Amino acid sequence: VIVMLVLVPQFFFICLGMGGAFLYLIRLARGPHVTWNKTENPEPWNKLDPTYQYKFVAITTDYKNLKKEGPKF
Repeated sequence: VIVMLVLVPQFFFICLGMGGAFLYLIRLARGPHVTWNKTENPEPWNKLDPTYQYKFVAITTDYKNLKKEGPKF
């Protein structure tokens, strides 16, 4: 009985982590800079707007001068 009390939550959290990793991998694979069929669209990144940021952090972007949509505090 004690073994079940230890293993059930462990399997739950392992499956939860694996499911989250799988969903994140699917999200990355469907990104705008990824192409799966080169005959239809060999350069999908050309359809993106020049200001579209598809990376988490842009090294050369000065974040202090970006337009803020929220209120100033």
